[in-house]
Amino acid sequence: MNDIADKLGKAYAFDGPALELGALVLDNEAHPEARIRMPLSMLNRHGLVSGATGTGKTKTLQLIAEQLSEAGVPVFLADIKGDVSGMAAPGVPSDRITTRAKDTATDWAPKGFPAEFYNLGGQGGTGTPVRATMTSFGPLLLSKVLGLNETQESSLGLVFHFADKAGLPLLDLKDLRAVISHLTSDEGKADLTELGGLSSATAGVILRELIGLEDNGGDVFFGEPEFDTHDLMRLTPDGKGVLSIMELQGLQASPQLFSTFLMWLLADLFHDLPEMGDVDKPKLVFFFDEAHLLFDGASKAFLDAIAQTVRLIRSKGVGVFFVTQTPKDVPADVLAQLGNRVQHALRAFTPDDAKALKATVGTFPKSEVYKDLGELLQNLGIGEAVVTILSENGAPTPVAWTRMRPPASLMAQLDPAQQTALVNASPLHATYATAVDRESAYEKLLAKVAPPAEQAPAAAPAEKREDDHKGEAAAAAGGVLAGVLGSSVFKSFARSAASAAGREITRSIFGTSTKKRRR
Repeated sequence: MNDIADKLGKAYAFDGPALELGALVLDNEAHPEARIRMPLSMLNRHGLVSGATGTGKTKTLQLIAEQLSEAGVPVFLADIKGDVSGMAAPGVPSDRITTRAKDTATDWAPKGFPAEFYNLGGQGGTGTPVRATMTSFGPLLLSKVLGLNETQESSLGLVFHFADKAGLPLLDLKDLRAVISHLTSDEGKADLTELGGLSSATAGVILRELIGLEDNGGDVFFGEPEFDTHDLMRLTPDGKGVLSIMELQGLQASPQLFSTFLMWLLADLFHDLPEMGDVDKPKLVFFFDEAHLLFDGASKAFLDAIAQTVRLIRSKGVGVFFVTQTPKDVPADVLAQLGNRVQHALRAFTPDDAKALKATVGTFPKSEVYKDLGELLQNLGIGEAVVTILSENGAPTPVAWTRMRPPASLMAQLDPAQQTALVNASPLHATYATAVDRESAYEKLLAKVAPPAEQAPAAAPAEKREDDHKGEAAAAAGGVLAGVLGSSVFKSFARSAASAAGREITRSIFGTSTKKRRR
């Protein structure tokens, strides 16, 4: 038995810096001399933390995030149940922690970690509000939030395309509603003639879904000031990585909204960060909790965009860990890119459970030590997991039954008063706390249809007459949209648009705006 422990221990003994996960377990006995570790340089190869409810997934996230912070790596975590907030405070000693520390040869000492608290649009918590403009969020992600089918998604993309070309900034829900209403009006239908048009029925569905989103409080997530995702990559003055904790407890009834919003954060980072190639340690590690919500009911275009983002963001120094119950929750194209695996216990109470268990076993390397991995996964204790990770040379390590170390921070919800004090003291809170409603598409379209001030025709400037002539020529050539865009009225209208005159917004693989929005 000692020979097996020695052999497996050597498979996890790396030359470079590594995170300490726990101790090897053989025949239910911990072997603290065989340390199960994860190389810091391989954290941008992504990972999966999975297991049934109550098996210790959150504590594993806590353990990994603490060590990343100590190593100078910023971390993003979604806090769905509220207990991740305790990472800002030192842990409380207990008999369970003492026993686990002994089993894993951990020199345990209570410690809190630097944390920044956020929430979506100021709802469901005390954290700093995070918002995105409609323009930057894009049609693909918004279609996922609204539950649109592929035809409706395509039509919504057409609306965004028109707004992008016309210089109409879509900042919040009322802006998008105004543009859709305009394009289905008698005056606006011609604007999309050359692009295929927008059917009234499809527009009606989209508008109804937008109203439903607003009624459920979703309107507060869209607007300004827009969140700068570079703020997720902060370090403390002494070089520790800041934990960015997104409070989501108040949004459990809107899973599609918060899961898709988290994807926007990741997509925004993807198109803003420079290429880095292989790095000694990641620039950011992003934990995507309740990951199955992201994939449920997603269109093929959405799933393809997720797979491509995960595939390419590695070279930008970002590691992504999906957190869910079974690997079956993650599409195969994404799962194939998750080299670091921590699988907590699974149950097989139903035929579907048994099928998920069998599928999970099939995603692990064949083990010479643990002959019946399916049985082992059903019998793991709380805070135990089956682990396989990518070694420093990129090869998967042998499967290791692991008893996880205890986190050093509080394994419970942070005191609300303490959390409020931390939020109010943050410099980011002053930047993002107050919503701004500046002139955008809604106001621009109102101005466009407002009766113009009376002017003598002879007083029109020469530039206006020349622009009108160009606009009329374009319309006569059969381009109705070109004529509208070429007229002096629309040119003046577009020049004043906040998204910069006349420039079409370019979009990333996720349909998000690629214009820089840095302060």
